[in-house]
Amino acid sequence: MRRFRLADREIEETSPDLQGVLADSYRRRIRPLCLCKEAGLAMYIAQIGDRYIVKRMPLSGSAHDVTCSSYDPPDEFSGLGVLLGNAIQIDPETGLSALKVGFSLTKLGSRTAPVAGVGTVESVISDARKLSLRSLLHYLWHQAELTTWTSRWSGKRHWFNIRWHLIEAARQMTVRGGMLSDVLFVPEPFRATDKAAIEQRRAAALALALQPRSGPRKLMILVGEVKDVTPARNGHRLVIKHMPDFPLMLDEILHRRLVAHFENELALWDADEQSHLMTIATFGIAPSGLAVVEEIALMVVAENWVPYDSIYEKRLIDALAKLRARSVKGLRYNLPAGKPSAVAMLQTGHRPVGLYIVPLAAADGYEDALREMISSRPDVDAWIWRIADGEMPRLPLYAHGNS
Repeated sequence: MRRFRLADREIEETSPDLQGVLADSYRRRIRPLCLCKEAGLAMYIAQIGDRYIVKRMPLSGSAHDVTCSSYDPPDEFSGLGVLLGNAIQIDPETGLSALKVGFSLTKLGSRTAPVAGVGTVESVISDARKLSLRSLLHYLWHQAELTTWTSRWSGKRHWFNIRWHLIEAARQMTVRGGMLSDVLFVPEPFRATDKAAIEQRRAAALALALQPRSGPRKLMILVGEVKDVTPARNGHRLVIKHMPDFPLMLDEILHRRLVAHFENELALWDADEQSHLMTIATFGIAPSGLAVVEEIALMVVAENWVPYDSIYEKRLIDALAKLRARSVKGLRYNLPAGKPSAVAMLQTGHRPVGLYIVPLAAADGYEDALREMISSRPDVDAWIWRIADGEMPRLPLYAHGNS
């Protein structure tokens, strides 16, 4: 349970007066302090509809007490560390993240459908200067705190929560000089009884992506859950859950590249019926009203919406999901496959525990790099699963005490 100081008042986050106090502080531009540490750590207040939420300032997560729900693992333990200050530049006063991206949000020319070979599947590259589509999805997921889990939340994380947190995270980011939330589309939960109103709201939200009579076409960014990819007469239809009547079109070459590049994600999705396949794509809308994908990437998440990259990570995620202790999944962003990172951070006891998985085909130097990473932060304990050694080791005993 967090406790905050707002001007001369202290208040717990479970207090019935919290919303009124936050609303007043929001209007008066008072910055709350989290009292998990004696001196207090600066936070900010976000307004979502008629509710107010206290959120941690960017780059401050590892400064919070390990038992605080605002704690976040050190950035250097994931692929985020090399991006901060380069592809991601954060204003410490406003909390806004200015993002440099390696994909376009405009398209020249007047074509109304992809020309063969023009559409692209994003590639994962070791580049600290720009975010790929997939690394943008990783950053959104992390900032929306969807990488965080405790068993107390079982059965409580649904698409309407996912959407709400993604949109809120996007409101704290800028891309190419504008707010990311202005070009991000996350479909709202579909209800047959509200179909006409949902379609009307969707049309208004997608107006920016309509092809103009002249000049460059503006693209938008979709984040949604894949329901199916089905053949069409020319290419394929990408069907997104919660908007089954609004397919996005992929040309044949783009589809072949998608299947080849994201073979791992598609196989993991096929292997587990409870997992979700997430997509992020840039798209425009042709005069015909059809949405056309320009670039696309995929990510697999477990039943509780926590991402994973392998069956071994899935086993660890499933084990963590049963614990009352809080865990945070690490994401790779642009990291190359041969560079180690913490798969997750277990937030329990009085010290965080970094959880690492050493793959079967670990490159030369992998173990040395892992030891160097672990020794760089003596304040963080380490748990290691070497796949070559057999079954997953038992998680720290004090974590099981909270299960």
